[in-house]
Amino acid sequence: MKILMIGGTGTISSAITRQLAAAGHDLWLLNRGTRKNEVPANVTQLIADIDDTQEVLRQLGDAHFDAVCEFIGFLPSQVERDVRLFKGRTRQYVYISSASAYNKPAANHVITEGTTLANPYWEYSRNKIACEELLLKEYRENGFPITIVRPSHTYCERGIPVSVHGPKGSWQVIKRMMEGKPVLINGDGSSLWTVTWNEDFARGFIGLLGNPKAIGEAFQIMSDEQLSWNQIYQTIANALGVELKPYYVASEFLAATSPKEWNFTGNLLGDKSVTVMFDCCKLKRAVPGFQTTTRFDEGVRRCIQYIMVHPELQTEDTEFDQWCDRVIAAQEQAKHTI
Repeated sequence: MKILMIGGTGTISSAITRQLAAAGHDLWLLNRGTRKNEVPANVTQLIADIDDTQEVLRQLGDAHFDAVCEFIGFLPSQVERDVRLFKGRTRQYVYISSASAYNKPAANHVITEGTTLANPYWEYSRNKIACEELLLKEYRENGFPITIVRPSHTYCERGIPVSVHGPKGSWQVIKRMMEGKPVLINGDGSSLWTVTWNEDFARGFIGLLGNPKAIGEAFQIMSDEQLSWNQIYQTIANALGVELKPYYVASEFLAATSPKEWNFTGNLLGDKSVTVMFDCCKLKRAVPGFQTTTRFDEGVRRCIQYIMVHPELQTEDTEFDQWCDRVIAAQEQAKHTI
């Protein structure tokens, strides 16, 4: 297949790029080239800002594609731009939405593609919903061949999935664990969550490309392994070979006391603090034989090994570290003053 990926080097898309390239597809990437050295040699790279439509059209020439995959579309205006660019140029337009678009809390903790889309806590999610609605309208009224994909918490070797971290990623949480300091866990740690290794996600995603059963449909792609946040943090501690010292704080308190730009209201109240279990039967019907094969404990070990030999991923976050200590001190003081 001839495939264009807008993005192609991020946490989710990098695994898809590697697998498509290894399978010999005619793969093109359109991005700004910030990680061009990581792209396989047999991939065509178009270095451009997708918003510079004249330059994009110049580089595309008269190229047509079996699939165009949008990984960095966050606003309806960006999706409208894509429709203008690729209408008549592709047999399938795949839009990467988000499982955070599902209603929080949902009426049922088992989430399917039919679960209501609504997220009052997170503008990011509401924009994803608006993008989906725009694309469905284009499909219904104009026959634009869309497929919507909703990932949840997908991770790779560059970062460990945790629920409470600062803007610089998960390294400071790892560092606190290694230093024997308590780490913040939202709620009591018992809510269930799903994390998916990016190579597993990629296999499900690729199975939808060129798939006639995918046109006009939405799919979620996740692991079948559900873990509590207690289990997730304990697994990380086990991989590090340290004792886990959990410190539990209500998600509402974390959202209220953290800097607004960290957006804990969206990330926690609108997503990670709510128990969800994803039903991926629809995907498995469309992509027979699909299954995820990487357990979380295996993925975490790979992450730890990779991060420890890549100092550029060990980004300290002093502001987050000090905020954790203040939150713990404030809650401990409250225990003794009420």
